[in-house]
Order: sequence, then structure tokens, then C-alpha cells
Amino acid sequence: MDNKNSRRIKRGNLTRNGALASQKTGKASKQFIKIFSLTLLILFFALGSYGFRLIAQTQGAFSKTYKPLAGREASSKIQNKKPVSILLLGVDTTDNGVRDTEVDYKGNSDTMIVVTVNPDTNKTTMMSVPRDTMAQIWKTSTNNTKKIQKINSAYNIGTEQSSVVTTEKLLNIPIDYYIKVDFNSLTKIVNSVGGVDVDVPFSFSYGDTGKKPSVFKKGKMHLNGQQALDYSRMRHDDPDGDYGRQKRQRQVISAIIKSAASAQTFTHYQSVLDSISDSMTTSMPFNDMQSMFLNYRGASKNIDSDYIQGYGSMIDGQSFEVAPTKELQRASNKLRKQLGLPKETLNNEETKLNKLNEDRGFDFNVDLDQTYNIFTKNQTSK
Repeated sequence: MDNKNSRRIKRGNLTRNGALASQKTGKASKQFIKIFSLTLLILFFALGSYGFRLIAQTQGAFSKTYKPLAGREASSKIQNKKPVSILLLGVDTTDNGVRDTEVDYKGNSDTMIVVTVNPDTNKTTMMSVPRDTMAQIWKTSTNNTKKIQKINSAYNIGTEQSSVVTTEKLLNIPIDYYIKVDFNSLTKIVNSVGGVDVDVPFSFSYGDTGKKPSVFKKGKMHLNGQQALDYSRMRHDDPDGDYGRQKRQRQVISAIIKSAASAQTFTHYQSVLDSISDSMTTSMPFNDMQSMFLNYRGASKNIDSDYIQGYGSMIDGQSFEVAPTKELQRASNKLRKQLGLPKETLNNEETKLNKLNEDRGFDFNVDLDQTYNIFTKNQTSK
């Protein structure tokens, strides 16, 4: 029984994300992940490079970043050296560089990565959740919006709390902490480390509306803050679309970390810390950051990069990634294992919608135009 919310979905490319799975970029990706994991909380390089004598300054810089999740008790897992999970959120509060006219506009979390760190197995797992993943949006663990939307809209609807809970419900995992970084602070961060070096994959130009565009030529380039922001934002002229943009963003993040840990940066480390702390919000207290640096560093030697593979689909003119139940279950099993939890069969709104559609003939295994229906709550409850 279909309802008025029936929508047409056109199946997209069924191959896994080339930006992550490419054999040609595998070595570079592994190198980036190792560097990033070592500096996952930024504090890693702040303490590791500058020494514990600077803890007081570091603590001062990070004190304003702390924002706990409402109604949640502080996690004791890090203090007890247990496996932990962290949701990394990259938020952009502008549309193509133009800040929204709404005073309270929060933006969407266009980057979402679930990170698990296990000190027992000395392993770190990074699971990317595509921003267009179809998901039911939750505000709290007991209050959902009854909306099926792109998962990146959760932040705009209910800030970090909603992003955390929506991801927990989608994958049936607990998330202990979040770290949110405002993408629009990239200019300041890059300038504070003296610019970054990147290898431009192809020539293009891009710039914010009303500003002179930055010009990029294929090959190695040194970018200042504004150039790095433009380089990270361009999407429509990239042959790989948003996957290509994500790859360039990872390039810039990796370059920032390398520059921040260099000897030249030591002389102005305070400006680096200030630029980072101005753009970051986290539910992780400073003492947990210290403990994680001391007790979890071994996990940086064994890094696993993964992502949820959906099917590129157009729903009412918008691009979605519809993740099959098998893929959601795979991601859930993997993350739960890293957290020391047993497997559990997923039973959420997304898997119910998949089941109802498959019962009506929708086949995730064929590359054809098909109708995927967004059913009512009553229908998915059956």
C-alpha cells in the first residue's frame, strides 16, 4: 500500500566511493589517516610537540571549546581506558561563501565521521557517514522529528545533540563524545600555520560570491587561508562531485596538521591554538583529552578507514544516499565490535523503510529506475 509520499528514485553508480577506495590514493589516504589520528583532538600535537610544560596554556585555549551534551552524564570510559567513540562534525554556516541572513542559522554538518578508538586492540576505526544519507532525524534519544531527511540536516534541526542521537539510532551504537569544527574558520587556521602545501588534481578557479576567484593549476601549490577555503569548497566542477571535494578537504586538513607540527610553527604556537579553539566545540573535557593522549596513542598505529556505501538517488529533485540494510548492518557490526559490544540486528526506521520497499519489489542489487517510497509511521510500525 503506497501513500502520497511516494517518490521516484533513480539509481546511481553502484561502485564504492572512489575517493576513499582508489588503489592509487590508498597510500596517501593511509598516511593522512595516521597523521590525523595522531592529532585527532588537536591536543595530541599541542602536547606532543610543545611539551607538557605548556599544558596550562593549552588548557586555557581549550577551556572555551567545552560544551557537554544536555541530559547526559560525563563518560568515564577514557579514565577507565575503555574503547570510546567520537562523532566528528564539520559544519559550514554559509552557502557558497555567503553567510545566511538568518541570525541563528547554524548550517549543516557536511562532514560526519564516527571514530572508534580501542586501547585494548590498539586500533582506530574511522567510518564516514555521507552527508546525504537518508535518515530519520532525532532531537533527543526519546524525541524524533518524524522526518526522513538527509542526515546532515540533523545539526541544523537540533545542533550537536541531534547529530549524535541521529547517528546513534542509524547505526545502533553509543557515541561518547563529539567534536565540531566550523569550516569557515579554515582561513584563520591556515594562515596561523603559515599556509599549506597541496597537490592540485586538476586546474580550476573558484571563489566566494562577489570576490575575485582563486585560480588553481594542476600540480603542487602553496595556499594561503582564502585559497585553502576556496580549494575545499568547490564541488560542481569536480568530475567526482562531492566525493572529489571531500578528498580535497582531507588534503587541506592533512597539510594543516603537518604545518602545525613543524618547527616553524613552534614560535607562534599560541596563535595556532587560539585559531583552533575559536572554531572547535567538543563534549570532551580537557582531562579526558590529556588521558587520551597518554593512554590511547598506540591505537594510531593501526588505522582502518571505512564509509557507509549508499546508492545515489534523486528524491523530489534532491540527491540522497539510500543505504541498504545489509550495508547499515555491516557498519553497525564493525563499529560495535571495535567498542567491545556484541552484534545486534538493526531495527530502526531506515531498515523498516528498506524492508517495506523490498517487499514491494524494490531491488538494491539492480541498476534500474525504481520507486522508493517514504511510508508513514503507521506503515513502518507494522
